[in-house]
Amino acid sequence: MADCKKPLQGLKVLDFTRVYSGPYCTMMMGDLGADIIKVERKGVGDDTHYFGPMKNDESGYFTYFNRNKKSLSLDLKAPESIEIIKELAEWADIVVENFSPGVMDRLGIGYEDLKERNPKIIYGSISGFGQTGPYRKKPAYDIVCQAMGGFMALTGEKDGKPYKVGPSVADALAGIHMAFAIMAAVHHREETGEGQFIDVAMMDTAFSVLENFVVTKTLNGEAPTRNGNANLGSAPFNTFRTKDGYVAIACANNGLFTKLAKAIDREDLLDVPEYAENNLRKEHEDTLNPEIEKWTMERTAEEAVEILDAAKVPVGPILGIDDLVKDPQLKARNMLVDIDHPVLGKVAYPGNPLKFSETSELCFDPAPLLGQHNEYILKEILGLDEDKIQQLKEKEIF
Repeated sequence: MADCKKPLQGLKVLDFTRVYSGPYCTMMMGDLGADIIKVERKGVGDDTHYFGPMKNDESGYFTYFNRNKKSLSLDLKAPESIEIIKELAEWADIVVENFSPGVMDRLGIGYEDLKERNPKIIYGSISGFGQTGPYRKKPAYDIVCQAMGGFMALTGEKDGKPYKVGPSVADALAGIHMAFAIMAAVHHREETGEGQFIDVAMMDTAFSVLENFVVTKTLNGEAPTRNGNANLGSAPFNTFRTKDGYVAIACANNGLFTKLAKAIDREDLLDVPEYAENNLRKEHEDTLNPEIEKWTMERTAEEAVEILDAAKVPVGPILGIDDLVKDPQLKARNMLVDIDHPVLGKVAYPGNPLKFSETSELCFDPAPLLGQHNEYILKEILGLDEDKIQQLKEKEIF
């Protein structure tokens, strides 16, 4: 681990995660200084070793989500491997996994198994639908949980096909919620000495961030549906065509609407009774939005943004990946970081969005090769001697 002052320095994590939600959770902790041992299947590893983009047989997907970790590859069906894991559980503060419910128990390394060896262990389990309920055994990927968590019913044009959000946000949300829950459990353990089991479901976390869509139904009996880029309760709050693309404009109160009307030289809109209040503007957005778009259509996106920025109206261009990787704001925030990988060479990855006043700017070690740290972990952490390590090699445990 590079020599950086980090807020989670000293926390030890045993990581059984794979694909996105779990690795994103443990990546966040690793970025902040936790010592992460990623346990992978011998010879195969995390599925994302084979996810694109690929270069020199290494995955950019894997190397992003698994930076700042050490890799231990084991034959998880071998009793010797299970004993190694149980010994590592005595070393660890935290275990994180995102297999389907029951898998870790069947392997003999579920919460109760590891709690016997370390009563203070914090054990986080991420799954599609959680450890309880009628869907608990249902397999899931992000798109399934976006579909069942409400995102797809609310994303897309009003009369069009439902769409998922582009990135796998149900995965990300579950990982972020688990990281937060683990920190809460660490605090609880410091206060009481108790470890505990944490159950986070992707469907739950997707549902939990549906903003005011759910309460619109429970409060007023109205079930919102897809409505393009419009906001549920405010207008003008949408994307608007320009000469060369689109801009997003967001006015959620009367003050912002006044600024917008003045900036586009349409103060006459302020005298229209139907546009006097936010709720009225929302009711009449079908007539209001075309008036705004008349103005944007006469300008490029850059021109519209420049004018509305000067007026302090919330506005933004639609930035693509080509734009983002050279964006001055992201550069100023160190949100694109170069990491030197032993196979891929120097590659730029998204940085960490958390900024701390009392810790240094974060630095990053590259993702490990499969099984790269086997002997280090067995010798330096578990204290096995050379003869024992050689015996495990001969039995093809790792």
